[in-house]
Amino acid sequence: MRLRSDVSRQRAAGAATGYACFMTTMEPGALIHDWNEVERRGPVVRKRPFELHDETLRDGIQNPSVTDPGIGDKLEILHLLDELGIDTTDVGLPGAGPRAFEDVLTLCREIVRCRLRIRPTCAGRTLVSDIRPMVEVSQKAGIAVEVMTFIGSSPIRQLAEDWSPALIIERAVTAIDFAVREGLPVTFVTEDTTRSRPDVLADLFRAAIDHGASRLCLCDTVGHVTPDGVRNLITFTRHVIEGTGANVKIDWHGHNDRGLALANSIFALEYGADRVHGTILGIGERVGNAPLDLILVNLRLLGELDRDLGKLAALCDKVSKATRFPIPINYPVFGEDAFRTATGVHAAAIIKAKEKGDDFLADRVYSGVPAGMFGRKQEIWIGPMSGASNVSYWLRQRGIAVDPGLVEAILAVAKQSDHNLSEAEVLAVVERHTRRQGESRTGPDTSGG
Repeated sequence: MRLRSDVSRQRAAGAATGYACFMTTMEPGALIHDWNEVERRGPVVRKRPFELHDETLRDGIQNPSVTDPGIGDKLEILHLLDELGIDTTDVGLPGAGPRAFEDVLTLCREIVRCRLRIRPTCAGRTLVSDIRPMVEVSQKAGIAVEVMTFIGSSPIRQLAEDWSPALIIERAVTAIDFAVREGLPVTFVTEDTTRSRPDVLADLFRAAIDHGASRLCLCDTVGHVTPDGVRNLITFTRHVIEGTGANVKIDWHGHNDRGLALANSIFALEYGADRVHGTILGIGERVGNAPLDLILVNLRLLGELDRDLGKLAALCDKVSKATRFPIPINYPVFGEDAFRTATGVHAAAIIKAKEKGDDFLADRVYSGVPAGMFGRKQEIWIGPMSGASNVSYWLRQRGIAVDPGLVEAILAVAKQSDHNLSEAEVLAVVERHTRRQGESRTGPDTSGG
């Protein structure tokens, strides 16, 4: 990104030649000095291929407060994920019961029927009884379903379950052997990897690779790890894989208990993960998973993705409604307040940019995220901290004639309020003002009935 630091020269040029001419000589990078790029270590993924994996319809619906969507909603979510270029998605736990099995089968058949690019995966314990339904789905749908077979590997989990490292290895290789014999690709998932001992992990990883696993998934199951831990664990795993000489990839699966899941996922890609997992809106166990939508947003803004994400807002809205999980008002990018302001100074700057006909400027002057890039738009509201420009803009957006008396009347109500006015509240003022104007022109009706 090319930056121009001589701001005074830019302003002088603008004053001398006029805004339109000034803007034609400036590149977008000249408007924003990006401190993120100063001595940056380099591209996040360093020009190597990486993949994104969705867990919304498996780990996401394990959240205790969400509803398992109906199959119609699941199909819509599947298509939106595919349109957004998500590489793989966990379509569910087919061994959980008849309904779960049928939903998984329907989703896999839809991928085949519609020739979607997204590839299906299924999660299950390191038990043949969990993997057998995946084999059946694969055979009935006519598509290879990636098996993600998981088992806990941390000392604390071993104590709770009365597992020995030898037992964990035995169960893992039995499950992997079964899936490989059935011709399915296998990702070996160590739960609670981020609190597991390196000697146990090394033995588990080598055994999994020896028995045919093509991926190792490192899990921050309880949201314990920091970016330093991400670096250490991925570096360790890479060394184990290199020692085997096998071509095995690394997945990263993070939870958000410390609020670090998003950052950890970005760091995981930088430190060498080949695929990162997430859920839409970050729904999942306890406080949830890494938010896949915000991973997409940040990778796009970092220049690591070059794709249209205009339907990302629609996907978030669909998942919210299908799972009955409200999007928090202040949720980044996709929350109700993400691009909404009623503050006079903020609104005035956006309005001035819009009046210049400069959508690029309007979408960035008070926003670190361009709303239009992700299917949103800037919104100007009216409240106690608003000015006349807010009101005028609000009225023009709705095709209502702007006159000073009406603006003053709306501002008078707003300044006495303890909240931003709803559309109904503003329209009520408009209606009263219009009625009073009509009465003042014609006089009160004094005729008898």
